[in-house]
Amino acid sequence: MTHFELFNLPITLNVDTSGLSKKYFELQRKYHPDRFGQASDAEQEEALQVSAQVNKAFKTLKDPDETIKYVLQLKGLLEEEEKYQLSPDFLMEVMELNEELESGMTDAIQAKIDQLKNELYATVETIITNYQEGISTEKELLQVKEYYFKKKYLDRMVDNLEF
Repeated sequence: MTHFELFNLPITLNVDTSGLSKKYFELQRKYHPDRFGQASDAEQEEALQVSAQVNKAFKTLKDPDETIKYVLQLKGLLEEEEKYQLSPDFLMEVMELNEELESGMTDAIQAKIDQLKNELYATVETIITNYQEGISTEKELLQVKEYYFKKKYLDRMVDNLEF
């Protein structure tokens, strides 16, 4: 069962999180292992597994980046720990940011990174917002994959700024 099926949601790249917490607590009440103390060992084990999946699904679906990663994995377009080759133009731009960073202008770099993230998102915003299972193309999902890895790279840069 996918995270989307568990939460009774359509597969999407842009989860509406407004009712996610309510559904999470509903599922936890239903499947929490403590409710199965008098059940058989098999039922207790199943409740434990479902409860763990509920936790993992909630964590994934409430995080936009993790949701994108999960959908790409569901579609067989992303493997765990995949080494993705970023474009030379992007790497050159990041190298220039790193050089500026070495000169100590962290606030200016933070602003440039935020601007670059916004520009990257703008290229896939329509795809992410309008994704429809069975209608959106693999080509569109590969564009989202490119965005995902570039954003992940920039997020690591930001994490290194905040030491």
